[in-house]
Amino acid sequence: MIPLYIQEVAAPVCTTMDEEVQALAARLVRRLKEVRATITIAESCTGGLLASTLTDISGASEWFNQSWVCYSYESKIRELNVQPELLESKGAVNATVAIQMAEGARERSGADIAISITGIAGPMAENSKKPVGLVYVGIASAHWANAESVQMGGTRLENKISFVHFALQSAIDCWDKAKVRQEDAIAEKKKAAADAAVEMAKSEAAKARRAAEAAAESPWQDESWQDTGKAIGDDMDVAWQGEPES
Repeated sequence: MIPLYIQEVAAPVCTTMDEEVQALAARLVRRLKEVRATITIAESCTGGLLASTLTDISGASEWFNQSWVCYSYESKIRELNVQPELLESKGAVNATVAIQMAEGARERSGADIAISITGIAGPMAENSKKPVGLVYVGIASAHWANAESVQMGGTRLENKISFVHFALQSAIDCWDKAKVRQEDAIAEKKKAAADAAVEMAKSEAAKARRAAEAAAESPWQDESWQDTGKAIGDDMDVAWQGEPES
């Protein structure tokens, strides 16, 4: 089962696609390029703004193949395999929907990692009791899936830009944590192999010691295999053909 992590954090409000947002996008892309990974995006309330931010970077075709803007329930179900029962019972703005959007996009695109955004940009939360500015970001790979949430305060445009900022930062954080977990797992595997080699060497040494002790104590070493007074190989009593007996 893929682990699910949900975290609520605070994030600054962004009013323009400023240098910080562009820098975050560049930082995420550098991580993708280092391992030749690909990314896909599934957006709702941001309407393609995250995908646009990423594809503003030159050479995007190397790591970006496609994305989705799924605003309605129907599109989330049809395009991203979000469970209809979940949407009907809890609405579209929650951690599980964010995870399912990201996983659906990753599976359909074949990308290595996927980011999803679902929230309420405002200025009103139609047919919802959830507050304006609430957003959930889903990040999914083949091995793990995260959902993170934040509450923003601003105009519709300000919230959309802040959602993109939050999604980029969340993806970078998840990527870095996953890398640390992977490095720890590799280190643990190497340590286990080294410990096993030491135990094997100890076992072989113990076997050799026991064999030497057993050999030293064997009774056959004290037994004589020839008559008294004769050395091994004496053949004086053998009559050879063609030779006269004395």
